[in-house]
Amino acid sequence: MAVGAVAPSGRGREFDGKITFAVCMTCVVAATGGLIFGYDIGIAGGVTTMEPFLQSFFPFVLKQMSMSKARDGYCMFNSQSLTAFTSSIFIAGLAASFGAGKVTGAFGRRASMLFGGIAFLLGSFVSAGAIHIAMLIVGRLLLGLGVGFINQSAPVYISEMAPSQWRGAFVMGFQLCVTIGVIVASVVNYYVAQLRSAGWRLSLGIGAVPAAILVTCSLFILDTASSLMQRGRVQDARTALQRVRGPDVDIDAEIQALAEEGKKFQATEKPFRNMLARRYRPQLVMSIAIPFFQQLSGVNIIAFYSPVLLQSVGLENGSALLGAVVLGLVSLVAVFISSYAVDRYGRRILFIEGGLQMMFSYAAIACVLGLSTARSGTSALTKNQAALVLIFMCSFSASFGWSWGTLSWVIPSEIFPLEIRPAGQSISVAVNFGTTFILAQLFLAMLCNFKYWIFVFYVVWIMIMTIFIAAFLPETKGLPLEDVDKVWAQHWYWKRFVTPQQLGPSDPAMK
Repeated sequence: MAVGAVAPSGRGREFDGKITFAVCMTCVVAATGGLIFGYDIGIAGGVTTMEPFLQSFFPFVLKQMSMSKARDGYCMFNSQSLTAFTSSIFIAGLAASFGAGKVTGAFGRRASMLFGGIAFLLGSFVSAGAIHIAMLIVGRLLLGLGVGFINQSAPVYISEMAPSQWRGAFVMGFQLCVTIGVIVASVVNYYVAQLRSAGWRLSLGIGAVPAAILVTCSLFILDTASSLMQRGRVQDARTALQRVRGPDVDIDAEIQALAEEGKKFQATEKPFRNMLARRYRPQLVMSIAIPFFQQLSGVNIIAFYSPVLLQSVGLENGSALLGAVVLGLVSLVAVFISSYAVDRYGRRILFIEGGLQMMFSYAAIACVLGLSTARSGTSALTKNQAALVLIFMCSFSASFGWSWGTLSWVIPSEIFPLEIRPAGQSISVAVNFGTTFILAQLFLAMLCNFKYWIFVFYVVWIMIMTIFIAAFLPETKGLPLEDVDKVWAQHWYWKRFVTPQQLGPSDPAMK
């Protein structure tokens, strides 16, 4: 393949690039940020079902649980202060994501990941050592600060490092680590729940391990060529790109493309304001819609509250925690499937198939609960009914894992031109955190009031977002990052906002 040759599809340029040891190791380090995020997601839902933890910080919830078991199991965990513990990390992450955009633009992707790892490390220590609720929330806020910086920078870092023809699979490494983190958290919760006493401290403290790994390794990896170029460090950018592409690869064409993008970035004075420009309308809409829809898929049911939910429909605490482990393993397999398929069959087909299967899964759960004796929450499911619920939850986890779970990191990391990339990724992460915070704060109250109808609520949203993807998201498979923005000028709807003339290499960034 000739360097800089036109792709067979005519959709953009192709650059030489191998899957080298250097690119694999740097992407593995960045993907460790996903391990941190996943561990925190998984650990919070399990810890909130542990009696010693509840006795230390939320004793009134224990009393409410004993009363609800006789009245309405759907409402046993309905406490705004308890959900504040789970969701406070996301409001901190929302605020941090905007600061992370400025840090990433000024100091690079690596610096942002390093800062995020340090903040998460401190948050893990504070959370594990908490002696009152205020200290616990401070720990969660520090964790949120770390996650905000990591989620803003790590997916973009991987996307910029990876060869374009395998970019989707590499970025999915981040979601793979998120899933592994959830599984590890579920296993830890299952075993420490049997320790009684202060086992919850161990659950919260183990998060320091992946954070320490990220901090240490971030000191030894290179920043991305795109990040170095946008800061005017041309020779360093060439050195970094040569190292990750391979010593025998001609990188001149890719360096030239990065230099053109870097000039646009340096000429851009206010990237956040520029996101409102008409030519960036497709990226702005996608940066908001995709993370917003991802959370309205109902994934928070699985991610945060699967132990709570399974306990609410009649499983004992140990069985509920073990069920969460099973769901995590299913998600892990799904991510591997997605990593294989995304750069072969494209993003759109995975989104659409996943949406259809997610709708079926949640509709089936609603039917099982609606037709069972547990429909009112006053009695437990039979073993067969509980098994059906778990099977359909696994079906949802699988379909989410190979569609919205992975692609919601891939798409935002690749659609922004360099001059607005830090700002665009910040908006995407902020929307994700903001929506997650609101839904996490409302979910237990919704579960108490909607009961099994909550699954129907999410089915409607999944239908809406699947139609949105089918109509408005163009395919980006295999395109270099420097050429992804050209697909908007060819799209039936977005071409009214973006014209080919605006995308020429000499087009100056808007001020």
